[in-house]
Amino acid sequence: MSLDATVNAGFIKAFRNYSSRVHQWAAPLDETQFWSKPFPYGNSFGHLILHLTGNLNYYIGAQIAQTGYVRHRDMEFTDPNPPSKAEALARFDATIEMVVATVEKQTAEDWAAPYQATGMPEGASRFDAVMQCAAHIFHHQGQMIYLQREWTK
Repeated sequence: MSLDATVNAGFIKAFRNYSSRVHQWAAPLDETQFWSKPFPYGNSFGHLILHLTGNLNYYIGAQIAQTGYVRHRDMEFTDPNPPSKAEALARFDATIEMVVATVEKQTAEDWAAPYQATGMPEGASRFDAVMQCAAHIFHHQGQMIYLQREWTK
């Protein structure tokens, strides 16, 4: 297997695995728990889903797949009328599938292509951007586990 095929397969496996885990941790939460914070600080599980959906749609969708997505980052955390739990998770799933489709198309030359976006270090490549997005999901999954355990104890 070529290096680019190995990279593609690794990212695809990781993003699908992250999605599966998010559903596992969200499953026991009811609608109120999904959108509420059990502590006076931090975010709700649902707002973390909106944030990750926005992050992936911006950094991979808009910047690599050229989807035209326009991000409203502040609303990811403060939307007073968020979608239902089911709708938020469905949007996250659709975003993961967009990421997978985009990653599948990357060649060795694509991975090395320069990448520029707000919040990304100068001199980054597409590989750097997708790696950072994967790490970002992993980071927030720790928060999701903590929220789910707090609500279900």
